[in-house]
Amino acid sequence: MEKFNKLTGIAAPMPLVNIDTDMIIPKQFLKTIKRSGLGANLFDEMRFDKDGNEIPDFVLNKKAYKNAEIIVAGENFGCGSSREHAPWALLDFGIKCVISISYADIFYNNCFKNGILPIVLKPEEVDLLMEDSKNGENARISIDLERQIVQSSEGIEFSFEIDEFKKHCLLNGLDDIGLTMEKVSIIDEFEENYQKKMPWV
Repeated sequence: MEKFNKLTGIAAPMPLVNIDTDMIIPKQFLKTIKRSGLGANLFDEMRFDKDGNEIPDFVLNKKAYKNAEIIVAGENFGCGSSREHAPWALLDFGIKCVISISYADIFYNNCFKNGILPIVLKPEEVDLLMEDSKNGENARISIDLERQIVQSSEGIEFSFEIDEFKKHCLLNGLDDIGLTMEKVSIIDEFEENYQKKMPWV
């Protein structure tokens, strides 16, 4: 998992509330266990028509947002089923941070496990960033995880709260496997001693 420290990028405004995981990555794309390739079908039913053509009005199809790394979203983002494919699809598309008023708990935790920073801000702060993000390539939002600060393109700063352990994992690029590998010397020592005590096992 890549380390997350600072990010300055284009933010796509998605003011819809209750964007669920089936909207993020529809169920027909859940057959894979690979984390790569899902970005092509991110928001599939919103991005493409029945013939597979891009819907011009959808925000991520607009030229200004095709390289967006941040989504400023309506409240309760990531609700619905607990599919981990949702953060996989976001990350594979290039989204590294979501800013909203609230999230579904499972989606929120899955984001951290996959290197995405979900930021919770006050409604009026999200509203300001939503308006800011409507300026497309001319407005870049900055995030400093170490300082826990979001900065608008005009330099207005908002602080956000984050669990210290989750922050540590993102700053150091540690997913569940990475956390386990931090203890590999202790695990090796245990296995060696266990084998000596019970060689018949």
